[in-house]
Amino acid sequence: MTHPLVFIDGDQGTTGLQIHERLHGRTDLRLLTLPEAERKDPQRRAEAINASDVAILCLPDEAARQAAASVVNPSVRVIDASSAHRTTPGWVYGFPEMDTAQADKIAQAKRVTNPGCYPTGAIALLRPLIHAGLVPADYPAVVHAVSGYSGGGRASVEAYEGPDGAKGPAFQLYGLGLAHKHTPEIEAHAGLTQRPVFVPAYGAFRQGIVLTIALHLRLLPAGVTRQGLHDCLQRHYAGTSHVQVVDNQEAQGHTHLDPQALNGTNDLRLAVYGNEAHGQVLLTAVFDNLGKGASGAAVQNLDLMLAA
Repeated sequence: MTHPLVFIDGDQGTTGLQIHERLHGRTDLRLLTLPEAERKDPQRRAEAINASDVAILCLPDEAARQAAASVVNPSVRVIDASSAHRTTPGWVYGFPEMDTAQADKIAQAKRVTNPGCYPTGAIALLRPLIHAGLVPADYPAVVHAVSGYSGGGRASVEAYEGPDGAKGPAFQLYGLGLAHKHTPEIEAHAGLTQRPVFVPAYGAFRQGIVLTIALHLRLLPAGVTRQGLHDCLQRHYAGTSHVQVVDNQEAQGHTHLDPQALNGTNDLRLAVYGNEAHGQVLLTAVFDNLGKGASGAAVQNLDLMLAA
């Protein structure tokens, strides 16, 4: 493919702006941008989608479904950054490091659904351990994560960075009805057979995530240890460019985790902490919710598709 045409539908939103910024200045592709007056015109957007080689949808869920349904050009490939198609049959899940075949599946796909920010960390931690038999598929998983306020989109950014931004809460827990839309995605792609409890939160910082999953060794198969869990993750992600597993010796010296440590990157850092005497283990993931959790992942998937 020579200088493929890439259209970002919704390039004025948080994720779309970041993708545009990451692609700006690249000479191996062309970016199609609609004039401001045409951005909300369904017909004009459909024309742009069907004129592109790859369309990246950075839209609310229902708008993303409509945009995907508007594709009539069989050569158009789509990356959906919304949560509209993350468990939809026929769409390839856009987490290249998920298993050894996933990057190739993404490269060959016509329809790719970008992972959610929180699910990226949860699936990265749980899936290899479940597939290796170290964590039962029916484990009663509880996932807790704190994200920067940009995870709430433009309205949340405005609430913290607008005229009344100083009044933004230092910390807010949400999803109290335990019905967050990311939960089915975590269950499906982590390989769980029981719905996990997912508890998200926002902090008074712009971007970055710390996600944790606590495990009780007594609920795991006999002989499973913190070291064994760590080694499994290390083997799974060995040789990957964007996922690192913290060395056990280094992890033992940690006293805290900074959710902003990987901001501006497309990297994901996993670690395994624990207290053997108490029989407890803590799985952790640190990454940028706007990087590996959104725009960085979209560009990574785009590059795989363009290289095919």
